Amino acid sequence: MNKLSLRTLLLIATGILLFGGIFFVGFRTIGFFQRVEKQFGLTPSSMFQLVTDGETMVASTDGRVNILLLGVGGGNHDGSDLTDTIIVVSFHLTDKTVSLISIPRDIWSDTLQDKINSAYHYGGLTLSSSVVETIVGIPIHYTAVVDFAQFKTMIDFIGGIDVNVTTAFTDEEYPIAGKENDECNGDWTYACRYQTIAFEKGIEHMDGDRALMYVRSRHAEGDEGSDFARGKRQQDVVIAVKTKILSLEPWYHPEMSSTLFQTLDKATITNFTVGQLLALGKLSMGISTEHIKKISIEPYLEAAPTWKYDRYILEPKENLEEIHAFIKTALQ
Repeated sequence: MNKLSLRTLLLIATGILLFGGIFFVGFRTIGFFQRVEKQFGLTPSSMFQLVTDGETMVASTDGRVNILLLGVGGGNHDGSDLTDTIIVVSFHLTDKTVSLISIPRDIWSDTLQDKINSAYHYGGLTLSSSVVETIVGIPIHYTAVVDFAQFKTMIDFIGGIDVNVTTAFTDEEYPIAGKENDECNGDWTYACRYQTIAFEKGIEHMDGDRALMYVRSRHAEGDEGSDFARGKRQQDVVIAVKTKILSLEPWYHPEMSSTLFQTLDKATITNFTVGQLLALGKLSMGISTEHIKKISIEPYLEAAPTWKYDRYILEPKENLEEIHAFIKTALQ
């Protein structure tokens, strides 16, 4: 028997085992495929495609799938739909690697005549992806907006995450949820609206609330109070969540997988189909932490003169083309 026929036989055998299991479950639960197709839009043929060649289910350019990940505060307070987190996640389909590109929220957009973190407020997913494309110089294929309130619920569900805090910091002005408009009994400093949080260097096990503080802190003294430092912390949390979920092996626990999916569904607004999301999930499972690259465009940005915008704004030191060239080189 030659190698080709042996491989074909193994593929057929694997298919029989896989779909035999699926049909067994189908017989145990009436209308299995009908319910899956109705709820998730997955037909038996698309399920087969997902297993055998899921990468063809997603759009890509030059072998890369680029996803814009946005984080919003949610709730009813002012600025609840401004994006505190802006990360481009770039999957390389051939090399099985992923790159995380942090984009500071305070970059000026000529299109918006405002900071880029307002794009979702003005025009939802479409405008957000278009604006970020002008910054990074690569196409955005998909966009996902994550509600931080639901995100912390997911972290609690998986039992928390282990994060490597690389730099200790203290933030004495971290906002207290629900006190955004508190008059503080006439205290003109509005001190009652804030709390002090601190992180020590080293590995820390964080629940949802603690992880949210870590990624959203903006008023630490020194460099840790910058958007660049916050972007790096956000990258670390994304990696920690991925690592924890994979360690739980949810595919062996149907109830856990279902709850995770439902929690993720509540937490996100996206233009993925379920099949595309599962295909990317399958891809990410095969990528180790060592094959995740963190990219920062900090060296190519600077604070604009205060008189120019009457507020804190970041803009390119030279031009956007320089940033585009850097990112394309970093992704190679």
